[in-house]
Amino acid sequence: MPLTLETRDLTIRFGGHVAVNNVSCTFRPGELTAIVGPNGAGKTTYFNLISGQLRASHGSILFDGTDITGQSAPMRTRAGLGRAFQLTNLFPNLSVEENVRLAVQAANGTHYDMLRPWMVRRDLIARADAILDQVALGSRRGVAATALSHGDQRKLEVALMIALEPKVFMFDEPTAGMSIDEVPVVLNLIAQLKQDRSKIILLVEHKMDVVRSLADRIIVLHNGQLVADGPPAEVIASPIVQEAYLGVAPKNTAGDTAGSAA
Repeated sequence: MPLTLETRDLTIRFGGHVAVNNVSCTFRPGELTAIVGPNGAGKTTYFNLISGQLRASHGSILFDGTDITGQSAPMRTRAGLGRAFQLTNLFPNLSVEENVRLAVQAANGTHYDMLRPWMVRRDLIARADAILDQVALGSRRGVAATALSHGDQRKLEVALMIALEPKVFMFDEPTAGMSIDEVPVVLNLIAQLKQDRSKIILLVEHKMDVVRSLADRIIVLHNGQLVADGPPAEVIASPIVQEAYLGVAPKNTAGDTAGSAA
């Protein structure tokens, strides 16, 4: 069976507030799904539920046919869910290269071995170096992660996720805080990842130009509910999205008709 990621009636409550309300959605390989909506719509909360940072109040999450609702975030990562989310905080004082090498080592299942030091594993080192070049950080490989600019830290987060070789890539506003010059690098990286049709890619993004350029499908959350799902052009043009997300009031057809008749 093909890989799938599915949420069924996914819900989370914070006191009396329902942040995500009975969201059911299925994600499949070869498709980049953008998750959009106004501030406070529940987009990042929905991401947190899927990746395991939050536990659902109700509903379930199925990944590759397995119910992972009760699994921790690390268990979901090992199962193949990859999220670019503050990954640089894991080893802020290690160099860029060391961070990526550790991620490559984890993906390879290689453990510390006194008889075979890390530096003799040229295959893993080459893999780490190739990823650094892919994300345009090759020239920064010796710099401590904590010393990177915000834009370069976002690139490192993407590099770490690539190194872990996940089945699902989850990007939460990957261009946030980046300069105009830095944005194309990350967008090109995501576009490259799309070429692998075996992967599921989820993207939370506010910038509609980014969504239009990358998305194969858009789902819209509003007040924690799924209100639209479909091809980008169709979803963006829908009245509920025009009103809820873009702030465009729906046309009053009856009023227009009456005005024309007058």
